[in-house]
Amino acid sequence: MIRAIRGATTAENTKESIIESTTELLEKMLTANNLGIDQIISMTFTATEDLDAAYPAVAAREMGMTNVSLMCAQEMRVVGSLQNCIRVQVLAETNAAQRDVRHVYLKEARLLRPDLINK
Repeated sequence: MIRAIRGATTAENTKESIIESTTELLEKMLTANNLGIDQIISMTFTATEDLDAAYPAVAAREMGMTNVSLMCAQEMRVVGSLQNCIRVQVLAETNAAQRDVRHVYLKEARLLRPDLINK
């Protein structure tokens, strides 16, 4: 089955912070969902307009995801929305039921999904 797994984090607008925060997010997403790199079909990243020092997808490439389709885009700007935010949607092959998929929200991005905080 193909499942969509969501995640988000926040970072400072430096190349190092964007790559480090994205790496941490991806590692936690893979671990939480018991996924190997070979199970990942594609990843779509978005970043708020205040993050322009690096592409978040660079972190995935540095983790060895050289055959995974990666896409980066700018997150839609909404007044009052969370800033310095990187979001990702991972499409992966897994036998996990939809209810067993673990979405991961780190740092200030935890505010985006308070329903997942205690899970």
